[in-house]
Amino acid sequence: MEKKTPTQEPLTEEEFLELVLAEQEKALAEERRLRQLRAQGQLPHTRKRRSLRLIMWTMAIVLLLNAGALLLQVYSIPAIEFVKVSAILSQDKTVQAHKESVVEIRTTDSKGTGFSVTDDGWIITNAHVVDDALSIAVSFPEHGVYEASVIATYPEIDTAFLKVEAEQLPFVTLGQAITYVEHEAITFIGNPLAFSGIANEGEIVGPLQLAQWPVEVIQIDAPVYKGNSGSPVFNEDGDVIGVVFATIEHEELSKVGLFVPIDTISHYMPKALKKELDDM
Repeated sequence: MEKKTPTQEPLTEEEFLELVLAEQEKALAEERRLRQLRAQGQLPHTRKRRSLRLIMWTMAIVLLLNAGALLLQVYSIPAIEFVKVSAILSQDKTVQAHKESVVEIRTTDSKGTGFSVTDDGWIITNAHVVDDALSIAVSFPEHGVYEASVIATYPEIDTAFLKVEAEQLPFVTLGQAITYVEHEAITFIGNPLAFSGIANEGEIVGPLQLAQWPVEVIQIDAPVYKGNSGSPVFNEDGDVIGVVFATIEHEELSKVGLFVPIDTISHYMPKALKKELDDM
């Protein structure tokens, strides 16, 4: 089977906006500098300087217009659509219950998703979400914010196990011995872009062997965006069958999501968590 490597988004909307604001600030700083020099009589009011100022402001305006177009593309077209889908799915009581167990994970450098698998604070997410984090904040929709510790991380399958000190937390059920059928309907819940607790749906495309991965991953035709990393994927029985970790270009479907199968994750599970789940 052909080996592929997941792709990273070339530039996020937040990064693009930061670039625009930085360029605008440069233009403003240069204008202030020129104004100060003219006030001190060190710079004549020449057409050349006015032309430079005009060019700088034009560049800033063009960047702002491009940023506006990008934001409209990101938020108005696909994002609004998956928010609509989430609103419909969230009327289902099972989805509502699942959302209580899906957490937002924030570090100094990133925002992602994870989910609780026990009532005493075991959480599964992606390794890249918490990679090199000095502190990790885990937010439950209805149960507050906790500081989390990394118990184990496995970059080779992009999986991490976290623990928060808490009791009586909501949690989801992990599937066992799952068979992944092409076109099977799935749902997943995460924190894409600037949103939180977004439920969405899709279908299984099939397995894929990535370069340097020890196991196959599963492709899904679904709207996966930055921030969905660590999102639990549910089958029609409501069991977690995998964890979203990336997107990749597909020959026929343009872009598809990728998730790590839950059986693979269970194989790497810390002994303490595995024992707790066996005793439940």
